[in-house]
Formats: sequence, C-alpha cells, structure tokens
Amino acid sequence: MTIAPKLRQYLDQVKANYDLVEHQPTKSSLETASASSVPAEQVAKVVLLDTDDEYLLAVLPSDRKVELSELRSELGHKPRLASEEEIKSLFDDCDIGAVPPTGYGLKAIVDDALEQQSDVYFEAGDHASLVHMNRDEFSRVMQGARHGQFSEPMLIE
Repeated sequence: MTIAPKLRQYLDQVKANYDLVEHQPTKSSLETASASSVPAEQVAKVVLLDTDDEYLLAVLPSDRKVELSELRSELGHKPRLASEEEIKSLFDDCDIGAVPPTGYGLKAIVDDALEQQSDVYFEAGDHASLVHMNRDEFSRVMQGARHGQFSEPMLIE
C-alpha cells in the first residue's frame, strides 16, 4: 500500500486523521469503488482543469461527471480539461488517473454532491490505494476550496 510522497507530507503537515484502504489495481474511479466495496458516491475523483491563468482541481463523486457549462457559471469562464502532459508535470509522484484532491498547492472546487457523504475516499497517488476520512476531516483538509454544483449523474449501464 503506497501513498504519494507529496500527499503524505501534506496530510502529515495538517495532522489529518485518515487511513489507507488497499484494493486490487483498477483503471477508473468506478472500478476503484467496486474493488474497494465502497459506494461510488463516496469515492472522489479529480479532474484537472486549466482556467487560462491557473490550474484548478474539480473534485466530485466517481459516479458523476463534470459539466463544464455548470463550471462556467461557478467560475465566470469556461475551463478546459488539462492534457496528460500537464497532469504528469504537476503530479510527478502519482500515476496518471490517480490524482489526489489536495497536497499539491492547487486550488480546488468540490462538488456539493460529495459534501453530502458521511465518508470520503480518494486516490492516494496509485491505482491500488485509497485515502479514507470522514466528511468533517475531508472538509478540514480541503479548507479553502470552493464549493458548487457542477456535476451530473453518469448513465451507468
């Protein structure tokens, strides 16, 4: 079980109360929820956005998708999805697709649907470990993040 060094350093710095959950390697946040036996709405996924002047982490439940038009309303302009190269350069100690929502000095916006959950799980930087904390601790760790409604349920077959 591993946690990205920058994330571990940040969580230690803020004295976060969390535990790590190990699971079989997965390729998506929905697979991660299933492999971990965690409700999909409690697994946070992170989408890196470029807002022209800065990067922004959109944090939402794994069973939902980002609505860029809703983010435009929240932010005042429409962001674009960051490229894989941008993700690699900013999260150099994480696997692609296993980006944590905090610990890298980037601003974040958390979807209101995630804030309704009693517990939150998020990628620890690889595809086989999750950080778990209760809602209050997640809110404390994400202190300073914006909040808004910018997602909608995914149609899962």
